[in-house]
Amino acid sequence: MKLIYLIILFINSLFSFELQKPKIYKDQNIKGWYMSEKLDGIRAYWDGKNLLTKNGNKIYAPKKFTKNFPKFELDGELWTKRGDFENIQSIVLDKNPSKKWTKITYNIFEVPNAKGDFLQRLNKAKIWFEKHPNKFIKFIPQIKCNSKKILDKYLNKLVSQKAEGIIIKNGKLNYFKGRNNNILKVKKFFDKEGKVIGINYDKDNTKRMKSLQIKLENGVIFNLGGGFTNKQRYNPPKIGATVTFKYYGFTKNKKPKFASFMRVRKEE
Repeated sequence: MKLIYLIILFINSLFSFELQKPKIYKDQNIKGWYMSEKLDGIRAYWDGKNLLTKNGNKIYAPKKFTKNFPKFELDGELWTKRGDFENIQSIVLDKNPSKKWTKITYNIFEVPNAKGDFLQRLNKAKIWFEKHPNKFIKFIPQIKCNSKKILDKYLNKLVSQKAEGIIIKNGKLNYFKGRNNNILKVKKFFDKEGKVIGINYDKDNTKRMKSLQIKLENGVIFNLGGGFTNKQRYNPPKIGATVTFKYYGFTKNKKPKFASFMRVRKEE
């Protein structure tokens, strides 16, 4: 039994990494921080040998995709273009990598556990790929922000181009792990995930979905009826699926206001 326990501990330790996670921007002082577009793709951590999802599951990228990747860690987003999440997800999470991987790029925004401040860490990866080129590598542009006015202007510009939002980070610090006040998510709306526990159908058409019964992590249950296409209403997410929706605050009963369906999220 002791041997089995030690083996389990060893296996778990292989995936015991903790990445940086943003908190929500609420008018904090962000003068001198760095802002960048928040890409809506699949987050991928390079541990020096393999690409892993944020939950530690292996991503089966083709060998040519990770050619010339360094032995040190990287953190980034597997992405194609704005508004293409479902396509990205289907390509990246397929255990049998297809030719569609040629459309994916790895957009680096951090170098975990490297020495130095934010830009120094990024520069380590930039120098590496200058010497060891890879056509799938990109670096997400980092723009210095000196006021809330500049932040708002940049956010409005990106949102008008159908971007998801902004990540803003204190660039003076050494690398840190976990959810932290020194990295913030800035959006026009909030988003959240919930599990489908039931399906409500139209009274006049029992084949057409009216809304989904969603259970949040805190146990709150509500009906999600907005944001679906007609095609999705005839082929709704299955019970047990995890869906992402956007919303604009909460009611007094702690239910999301003006919730609107965004997508079904597969296990990452």
